[in-house]
Amino acid sequence: GTRLIPCDFIAPVITHNPVEDGAMHKILLANFLAQTEALMMGKSESQARAELEKAGMSGDKLEQLLPHKVFTGNRPTNSILVKKVTPFTLGALIAMYEHKIFTQGVIWDVNSFDQWGVELGKALAKAIEVDLNDPNKTTSHDSSTNGLINHIKIHWE
Repeated sequence: GTRLIPCDFIAPVITHNPVEDGAMHKILLANFLAQTEALMMGKSESQARAELEKAGMSGDKLEQLLPHKVFTGNRPTNSILVKKVTPFTLGALIAMYEHKIFTQGVIWDVNSFDQWGVELGKALAKAIEVDLNDPNKTTSHDSSTNGLINHIKIHWE
């Protein structure tokens, strides 16, 4: 995209599923690290042009593709590594994000945990709770929400 949106990347160092002696996990970690590096460094027009020329591209085809290969760097990210995904590390991540939201609220002088924007969700949740307790197929919401509610009910049985 074209908007600057800081993002967090989270990865476990140790996998729960060491397929091919961890080869798949190493690919995942390589992509984790590469994406954050790419967002930091970006790719200049001259770098992109050199890559395309090295690949044998030239002329109009190169010029047409070139703008799509260029992107600015200096996009903020946080790389968060956990040893392994466990209930403890998941809880620590949730606590970290809760604390982040609390701290931002203090800085901006807003109560982060009592905003009017969540009121609609609270009202809808009351109706959905009734539907979750009803053994019949739910049809009173949009098709996506109906499908999710019915999927949950089927898998509770």
